[in-house]
Amino acid sequence: MPLRISLRAGERLIVGGAVVRNGGHRCDLVIENDVPILRGKDVLSLDEASSPCKRIQFAIQLMYVDPEHRSSHRTLLRQLVAEVLEASPSMRQLIEEIDDKIAAGQYYQALRLGRQLILYEQELISHAVARR
Repeated sequence: MPLRISLRAGERLIVGGAVVRNGGHRCDLVIENDVPILRGKDVLSLDEASSPCKRIQFAIQLMYVDPEHRSSHRTLLRQLVAEVLEASPSMRQLIEEIDDKIAAGQYYQALRLGRQLILYEQELISHAVARR
């Protein structure tokens, strides 16, 4: 089933690893095959990956949009996950859910769980700051 995407003027998205930017007017795209797609609001840049869980999210994003190098991105993800779990074992359940999605090849769903991981990380940080 084709996927219809409406883009605002200037909006970006990643389609199969290519960054696409809409021109000056609203447009509709119809994607007719199975290809990784991320809308601009869901894309995390390297500069924005400024916390451990955001770096995990960035690694998952790379696995999703760059299948050619998925193995090296997976190695990076394992290193990042080990560091996060050492610092915060309470994240284990969510990280295991992410790992299950990745193992099943469901990278977009893993990204959705990654956003939850980032929110949880922010919650932990805010609690730590509040205790000071």
